[in-house]
Amino acid sequence: MRQVRERYRVDLRELQAACEVNYLRLMRLLPEMREQAATRRVAISQGDRLLGVLVLAVTECCPYTTTLRISQEHCLPWLPVPSMEVRVYHDARMAEVVGAQNARRFRSIYAYPNAAMHQPDEKAQLNLFLGEWLSHCLACGHELEPVL
Repeated sequence: MRQVRERYRVDLRELQAACEVNYLRLMRLLPEMREQAATRRVAISQGDRLLGVLVLAVTECCPYTTTLRISQEHCLPWLPVPSMEVRVYHDARMAEVVGAQNARRFRSIYAYPNAAMHQPDEKAQLNLFLGEWLSHCLACGHELEPVL
């Protein structure tokens, strides 16, 4: 007997909440993103060992939106290097992932299985991952360059 799986439905409230919280986290990490093309490096370390450096770089700045490239440098050799493109909507106070690794323009729902092997809720998962990544950097990160 074949069991029918319920079709995935987008939880718009959850997705918008994740995007709103990501906006607040990004504004704490890069508050001057609207005024100038800024770049910030946040080091993540454990004791004396550097685990990685989060790089936040403004790639495009418009009156109501800012596009950021968020990546990690100096990762552990066995860990895949994450890289995301994030669009920040200042008027709506939201930030969403518009590109990750080499993929762009994610759909809200994917049929599964599909040729690219995206999960049905790929867009929601990417925005949740961004939130966890930024939260970890806010909790455990520090400035890479010493403050004079």
